[in-house]
Amino acid sequence: METIQGISQFKNSNFHTAVTIGTFDGVHIGHGKILERLINSAKGAGLKSTLLTFFPHPRMVLQKDTDIKLLNTLEEKVKILDAIGLDYLIVHPFTKDFSRLSATEFVRDILVNSLGTKKIIIGYDHRFGRNRNANIHDLTSFGNTLDFEVEEIPAQEINDVSVSSTKIRNALLEGDIVTANSYLDYNYMLTGTIKKGKGLGRQFGFPTANLEIAEDYKLVPKNGVYVVKSELGGQSYFGMMNIGYNPTVSGNEKSIEVNFFEFDGNLYGEKIQVDLLHRIRDEHKFDSVQELQAQLAKDKATSLTLISK
Repeated sequence: METIQGISQFKNSNFHTAVTIGTFDGVHIGHGKILERLINSAKGAGLKSTLLTFFPHPRMVLQKDTDIKLLNTLEEKVKILDAIGLDYLIVHPFTKDFSRLSATEFVRDILVNSLGTKKIIIGYDHRFGRNRNANIHDLTSFGNTLDFEVEEIPAQEINDVSVSSTKIRNALLEGDIVTANSYLDYNYMLTGTIKKGKGLGRQFGFPTANLEIAEDYKLVPKNGVYVVKSELGGQSYFGMMNIGYNPTVSGNEKSIEVNFFEFDGNLYGEKIQVDLLHRIRDEHKFDSVQELQAQLAKDKATSLTLISK
């Protein structure tokens, strides 16, 4: 997959495209149906499969929704899409000026003239153009005039999956990582840089890597203790992760701390991806450090049991 930053950078003088459009936050199994249809249809028609997506999320720009939390950072989304097998991913900057394009301007200037679109595959409820006032019927009419085919994925086919980005967000905020992962069809991930902490975990016999996520729009699941997995130095390591405030040691800032089992190395300054597998308990304030240590030992035992299943 080739990732293009901005529509103006896309060069398609020697081929035509099959296109789908959307934010695709989470790239979940519902999105997967659309992308699978896109890729297969493009191959059958001799076209290049192309996803046109936008960043920042339109709600961040149009509604100034600074509280919106997304399932993927842009880097994570690109990584997930790359594994699916698209030919092109176009990430176009979403701005107020772009949002003011009329439906005609968007279809004629962007889809047809810039992307060379010969086929558009779209979900049943897709709307586009200024104020999102154009729908699938308008798109079909444009196709008849501008020489491209429109394929709509029926509501029933999408609804059969019974999944949405909102459902996944809600599951994560409730700590239901197993349900979220089943909707995603991959493990929910947190990607960040390891920074120095207070070193308290090492004193307890459970040294932790403190994960700092740069993107404040990334959704962090409900506080608590999770079973996790990461690729470190080309090898897979399991561990347990705490999201929360460390109340037993009078913590007052939210942190994400990972204790990797059987890993003995220096991760400071490294950027890593942590996959969340299970949530095993809430964060608690214990009466003493000794009680906390005893609970961490139980957490590790629980984690190892879940990993071995």
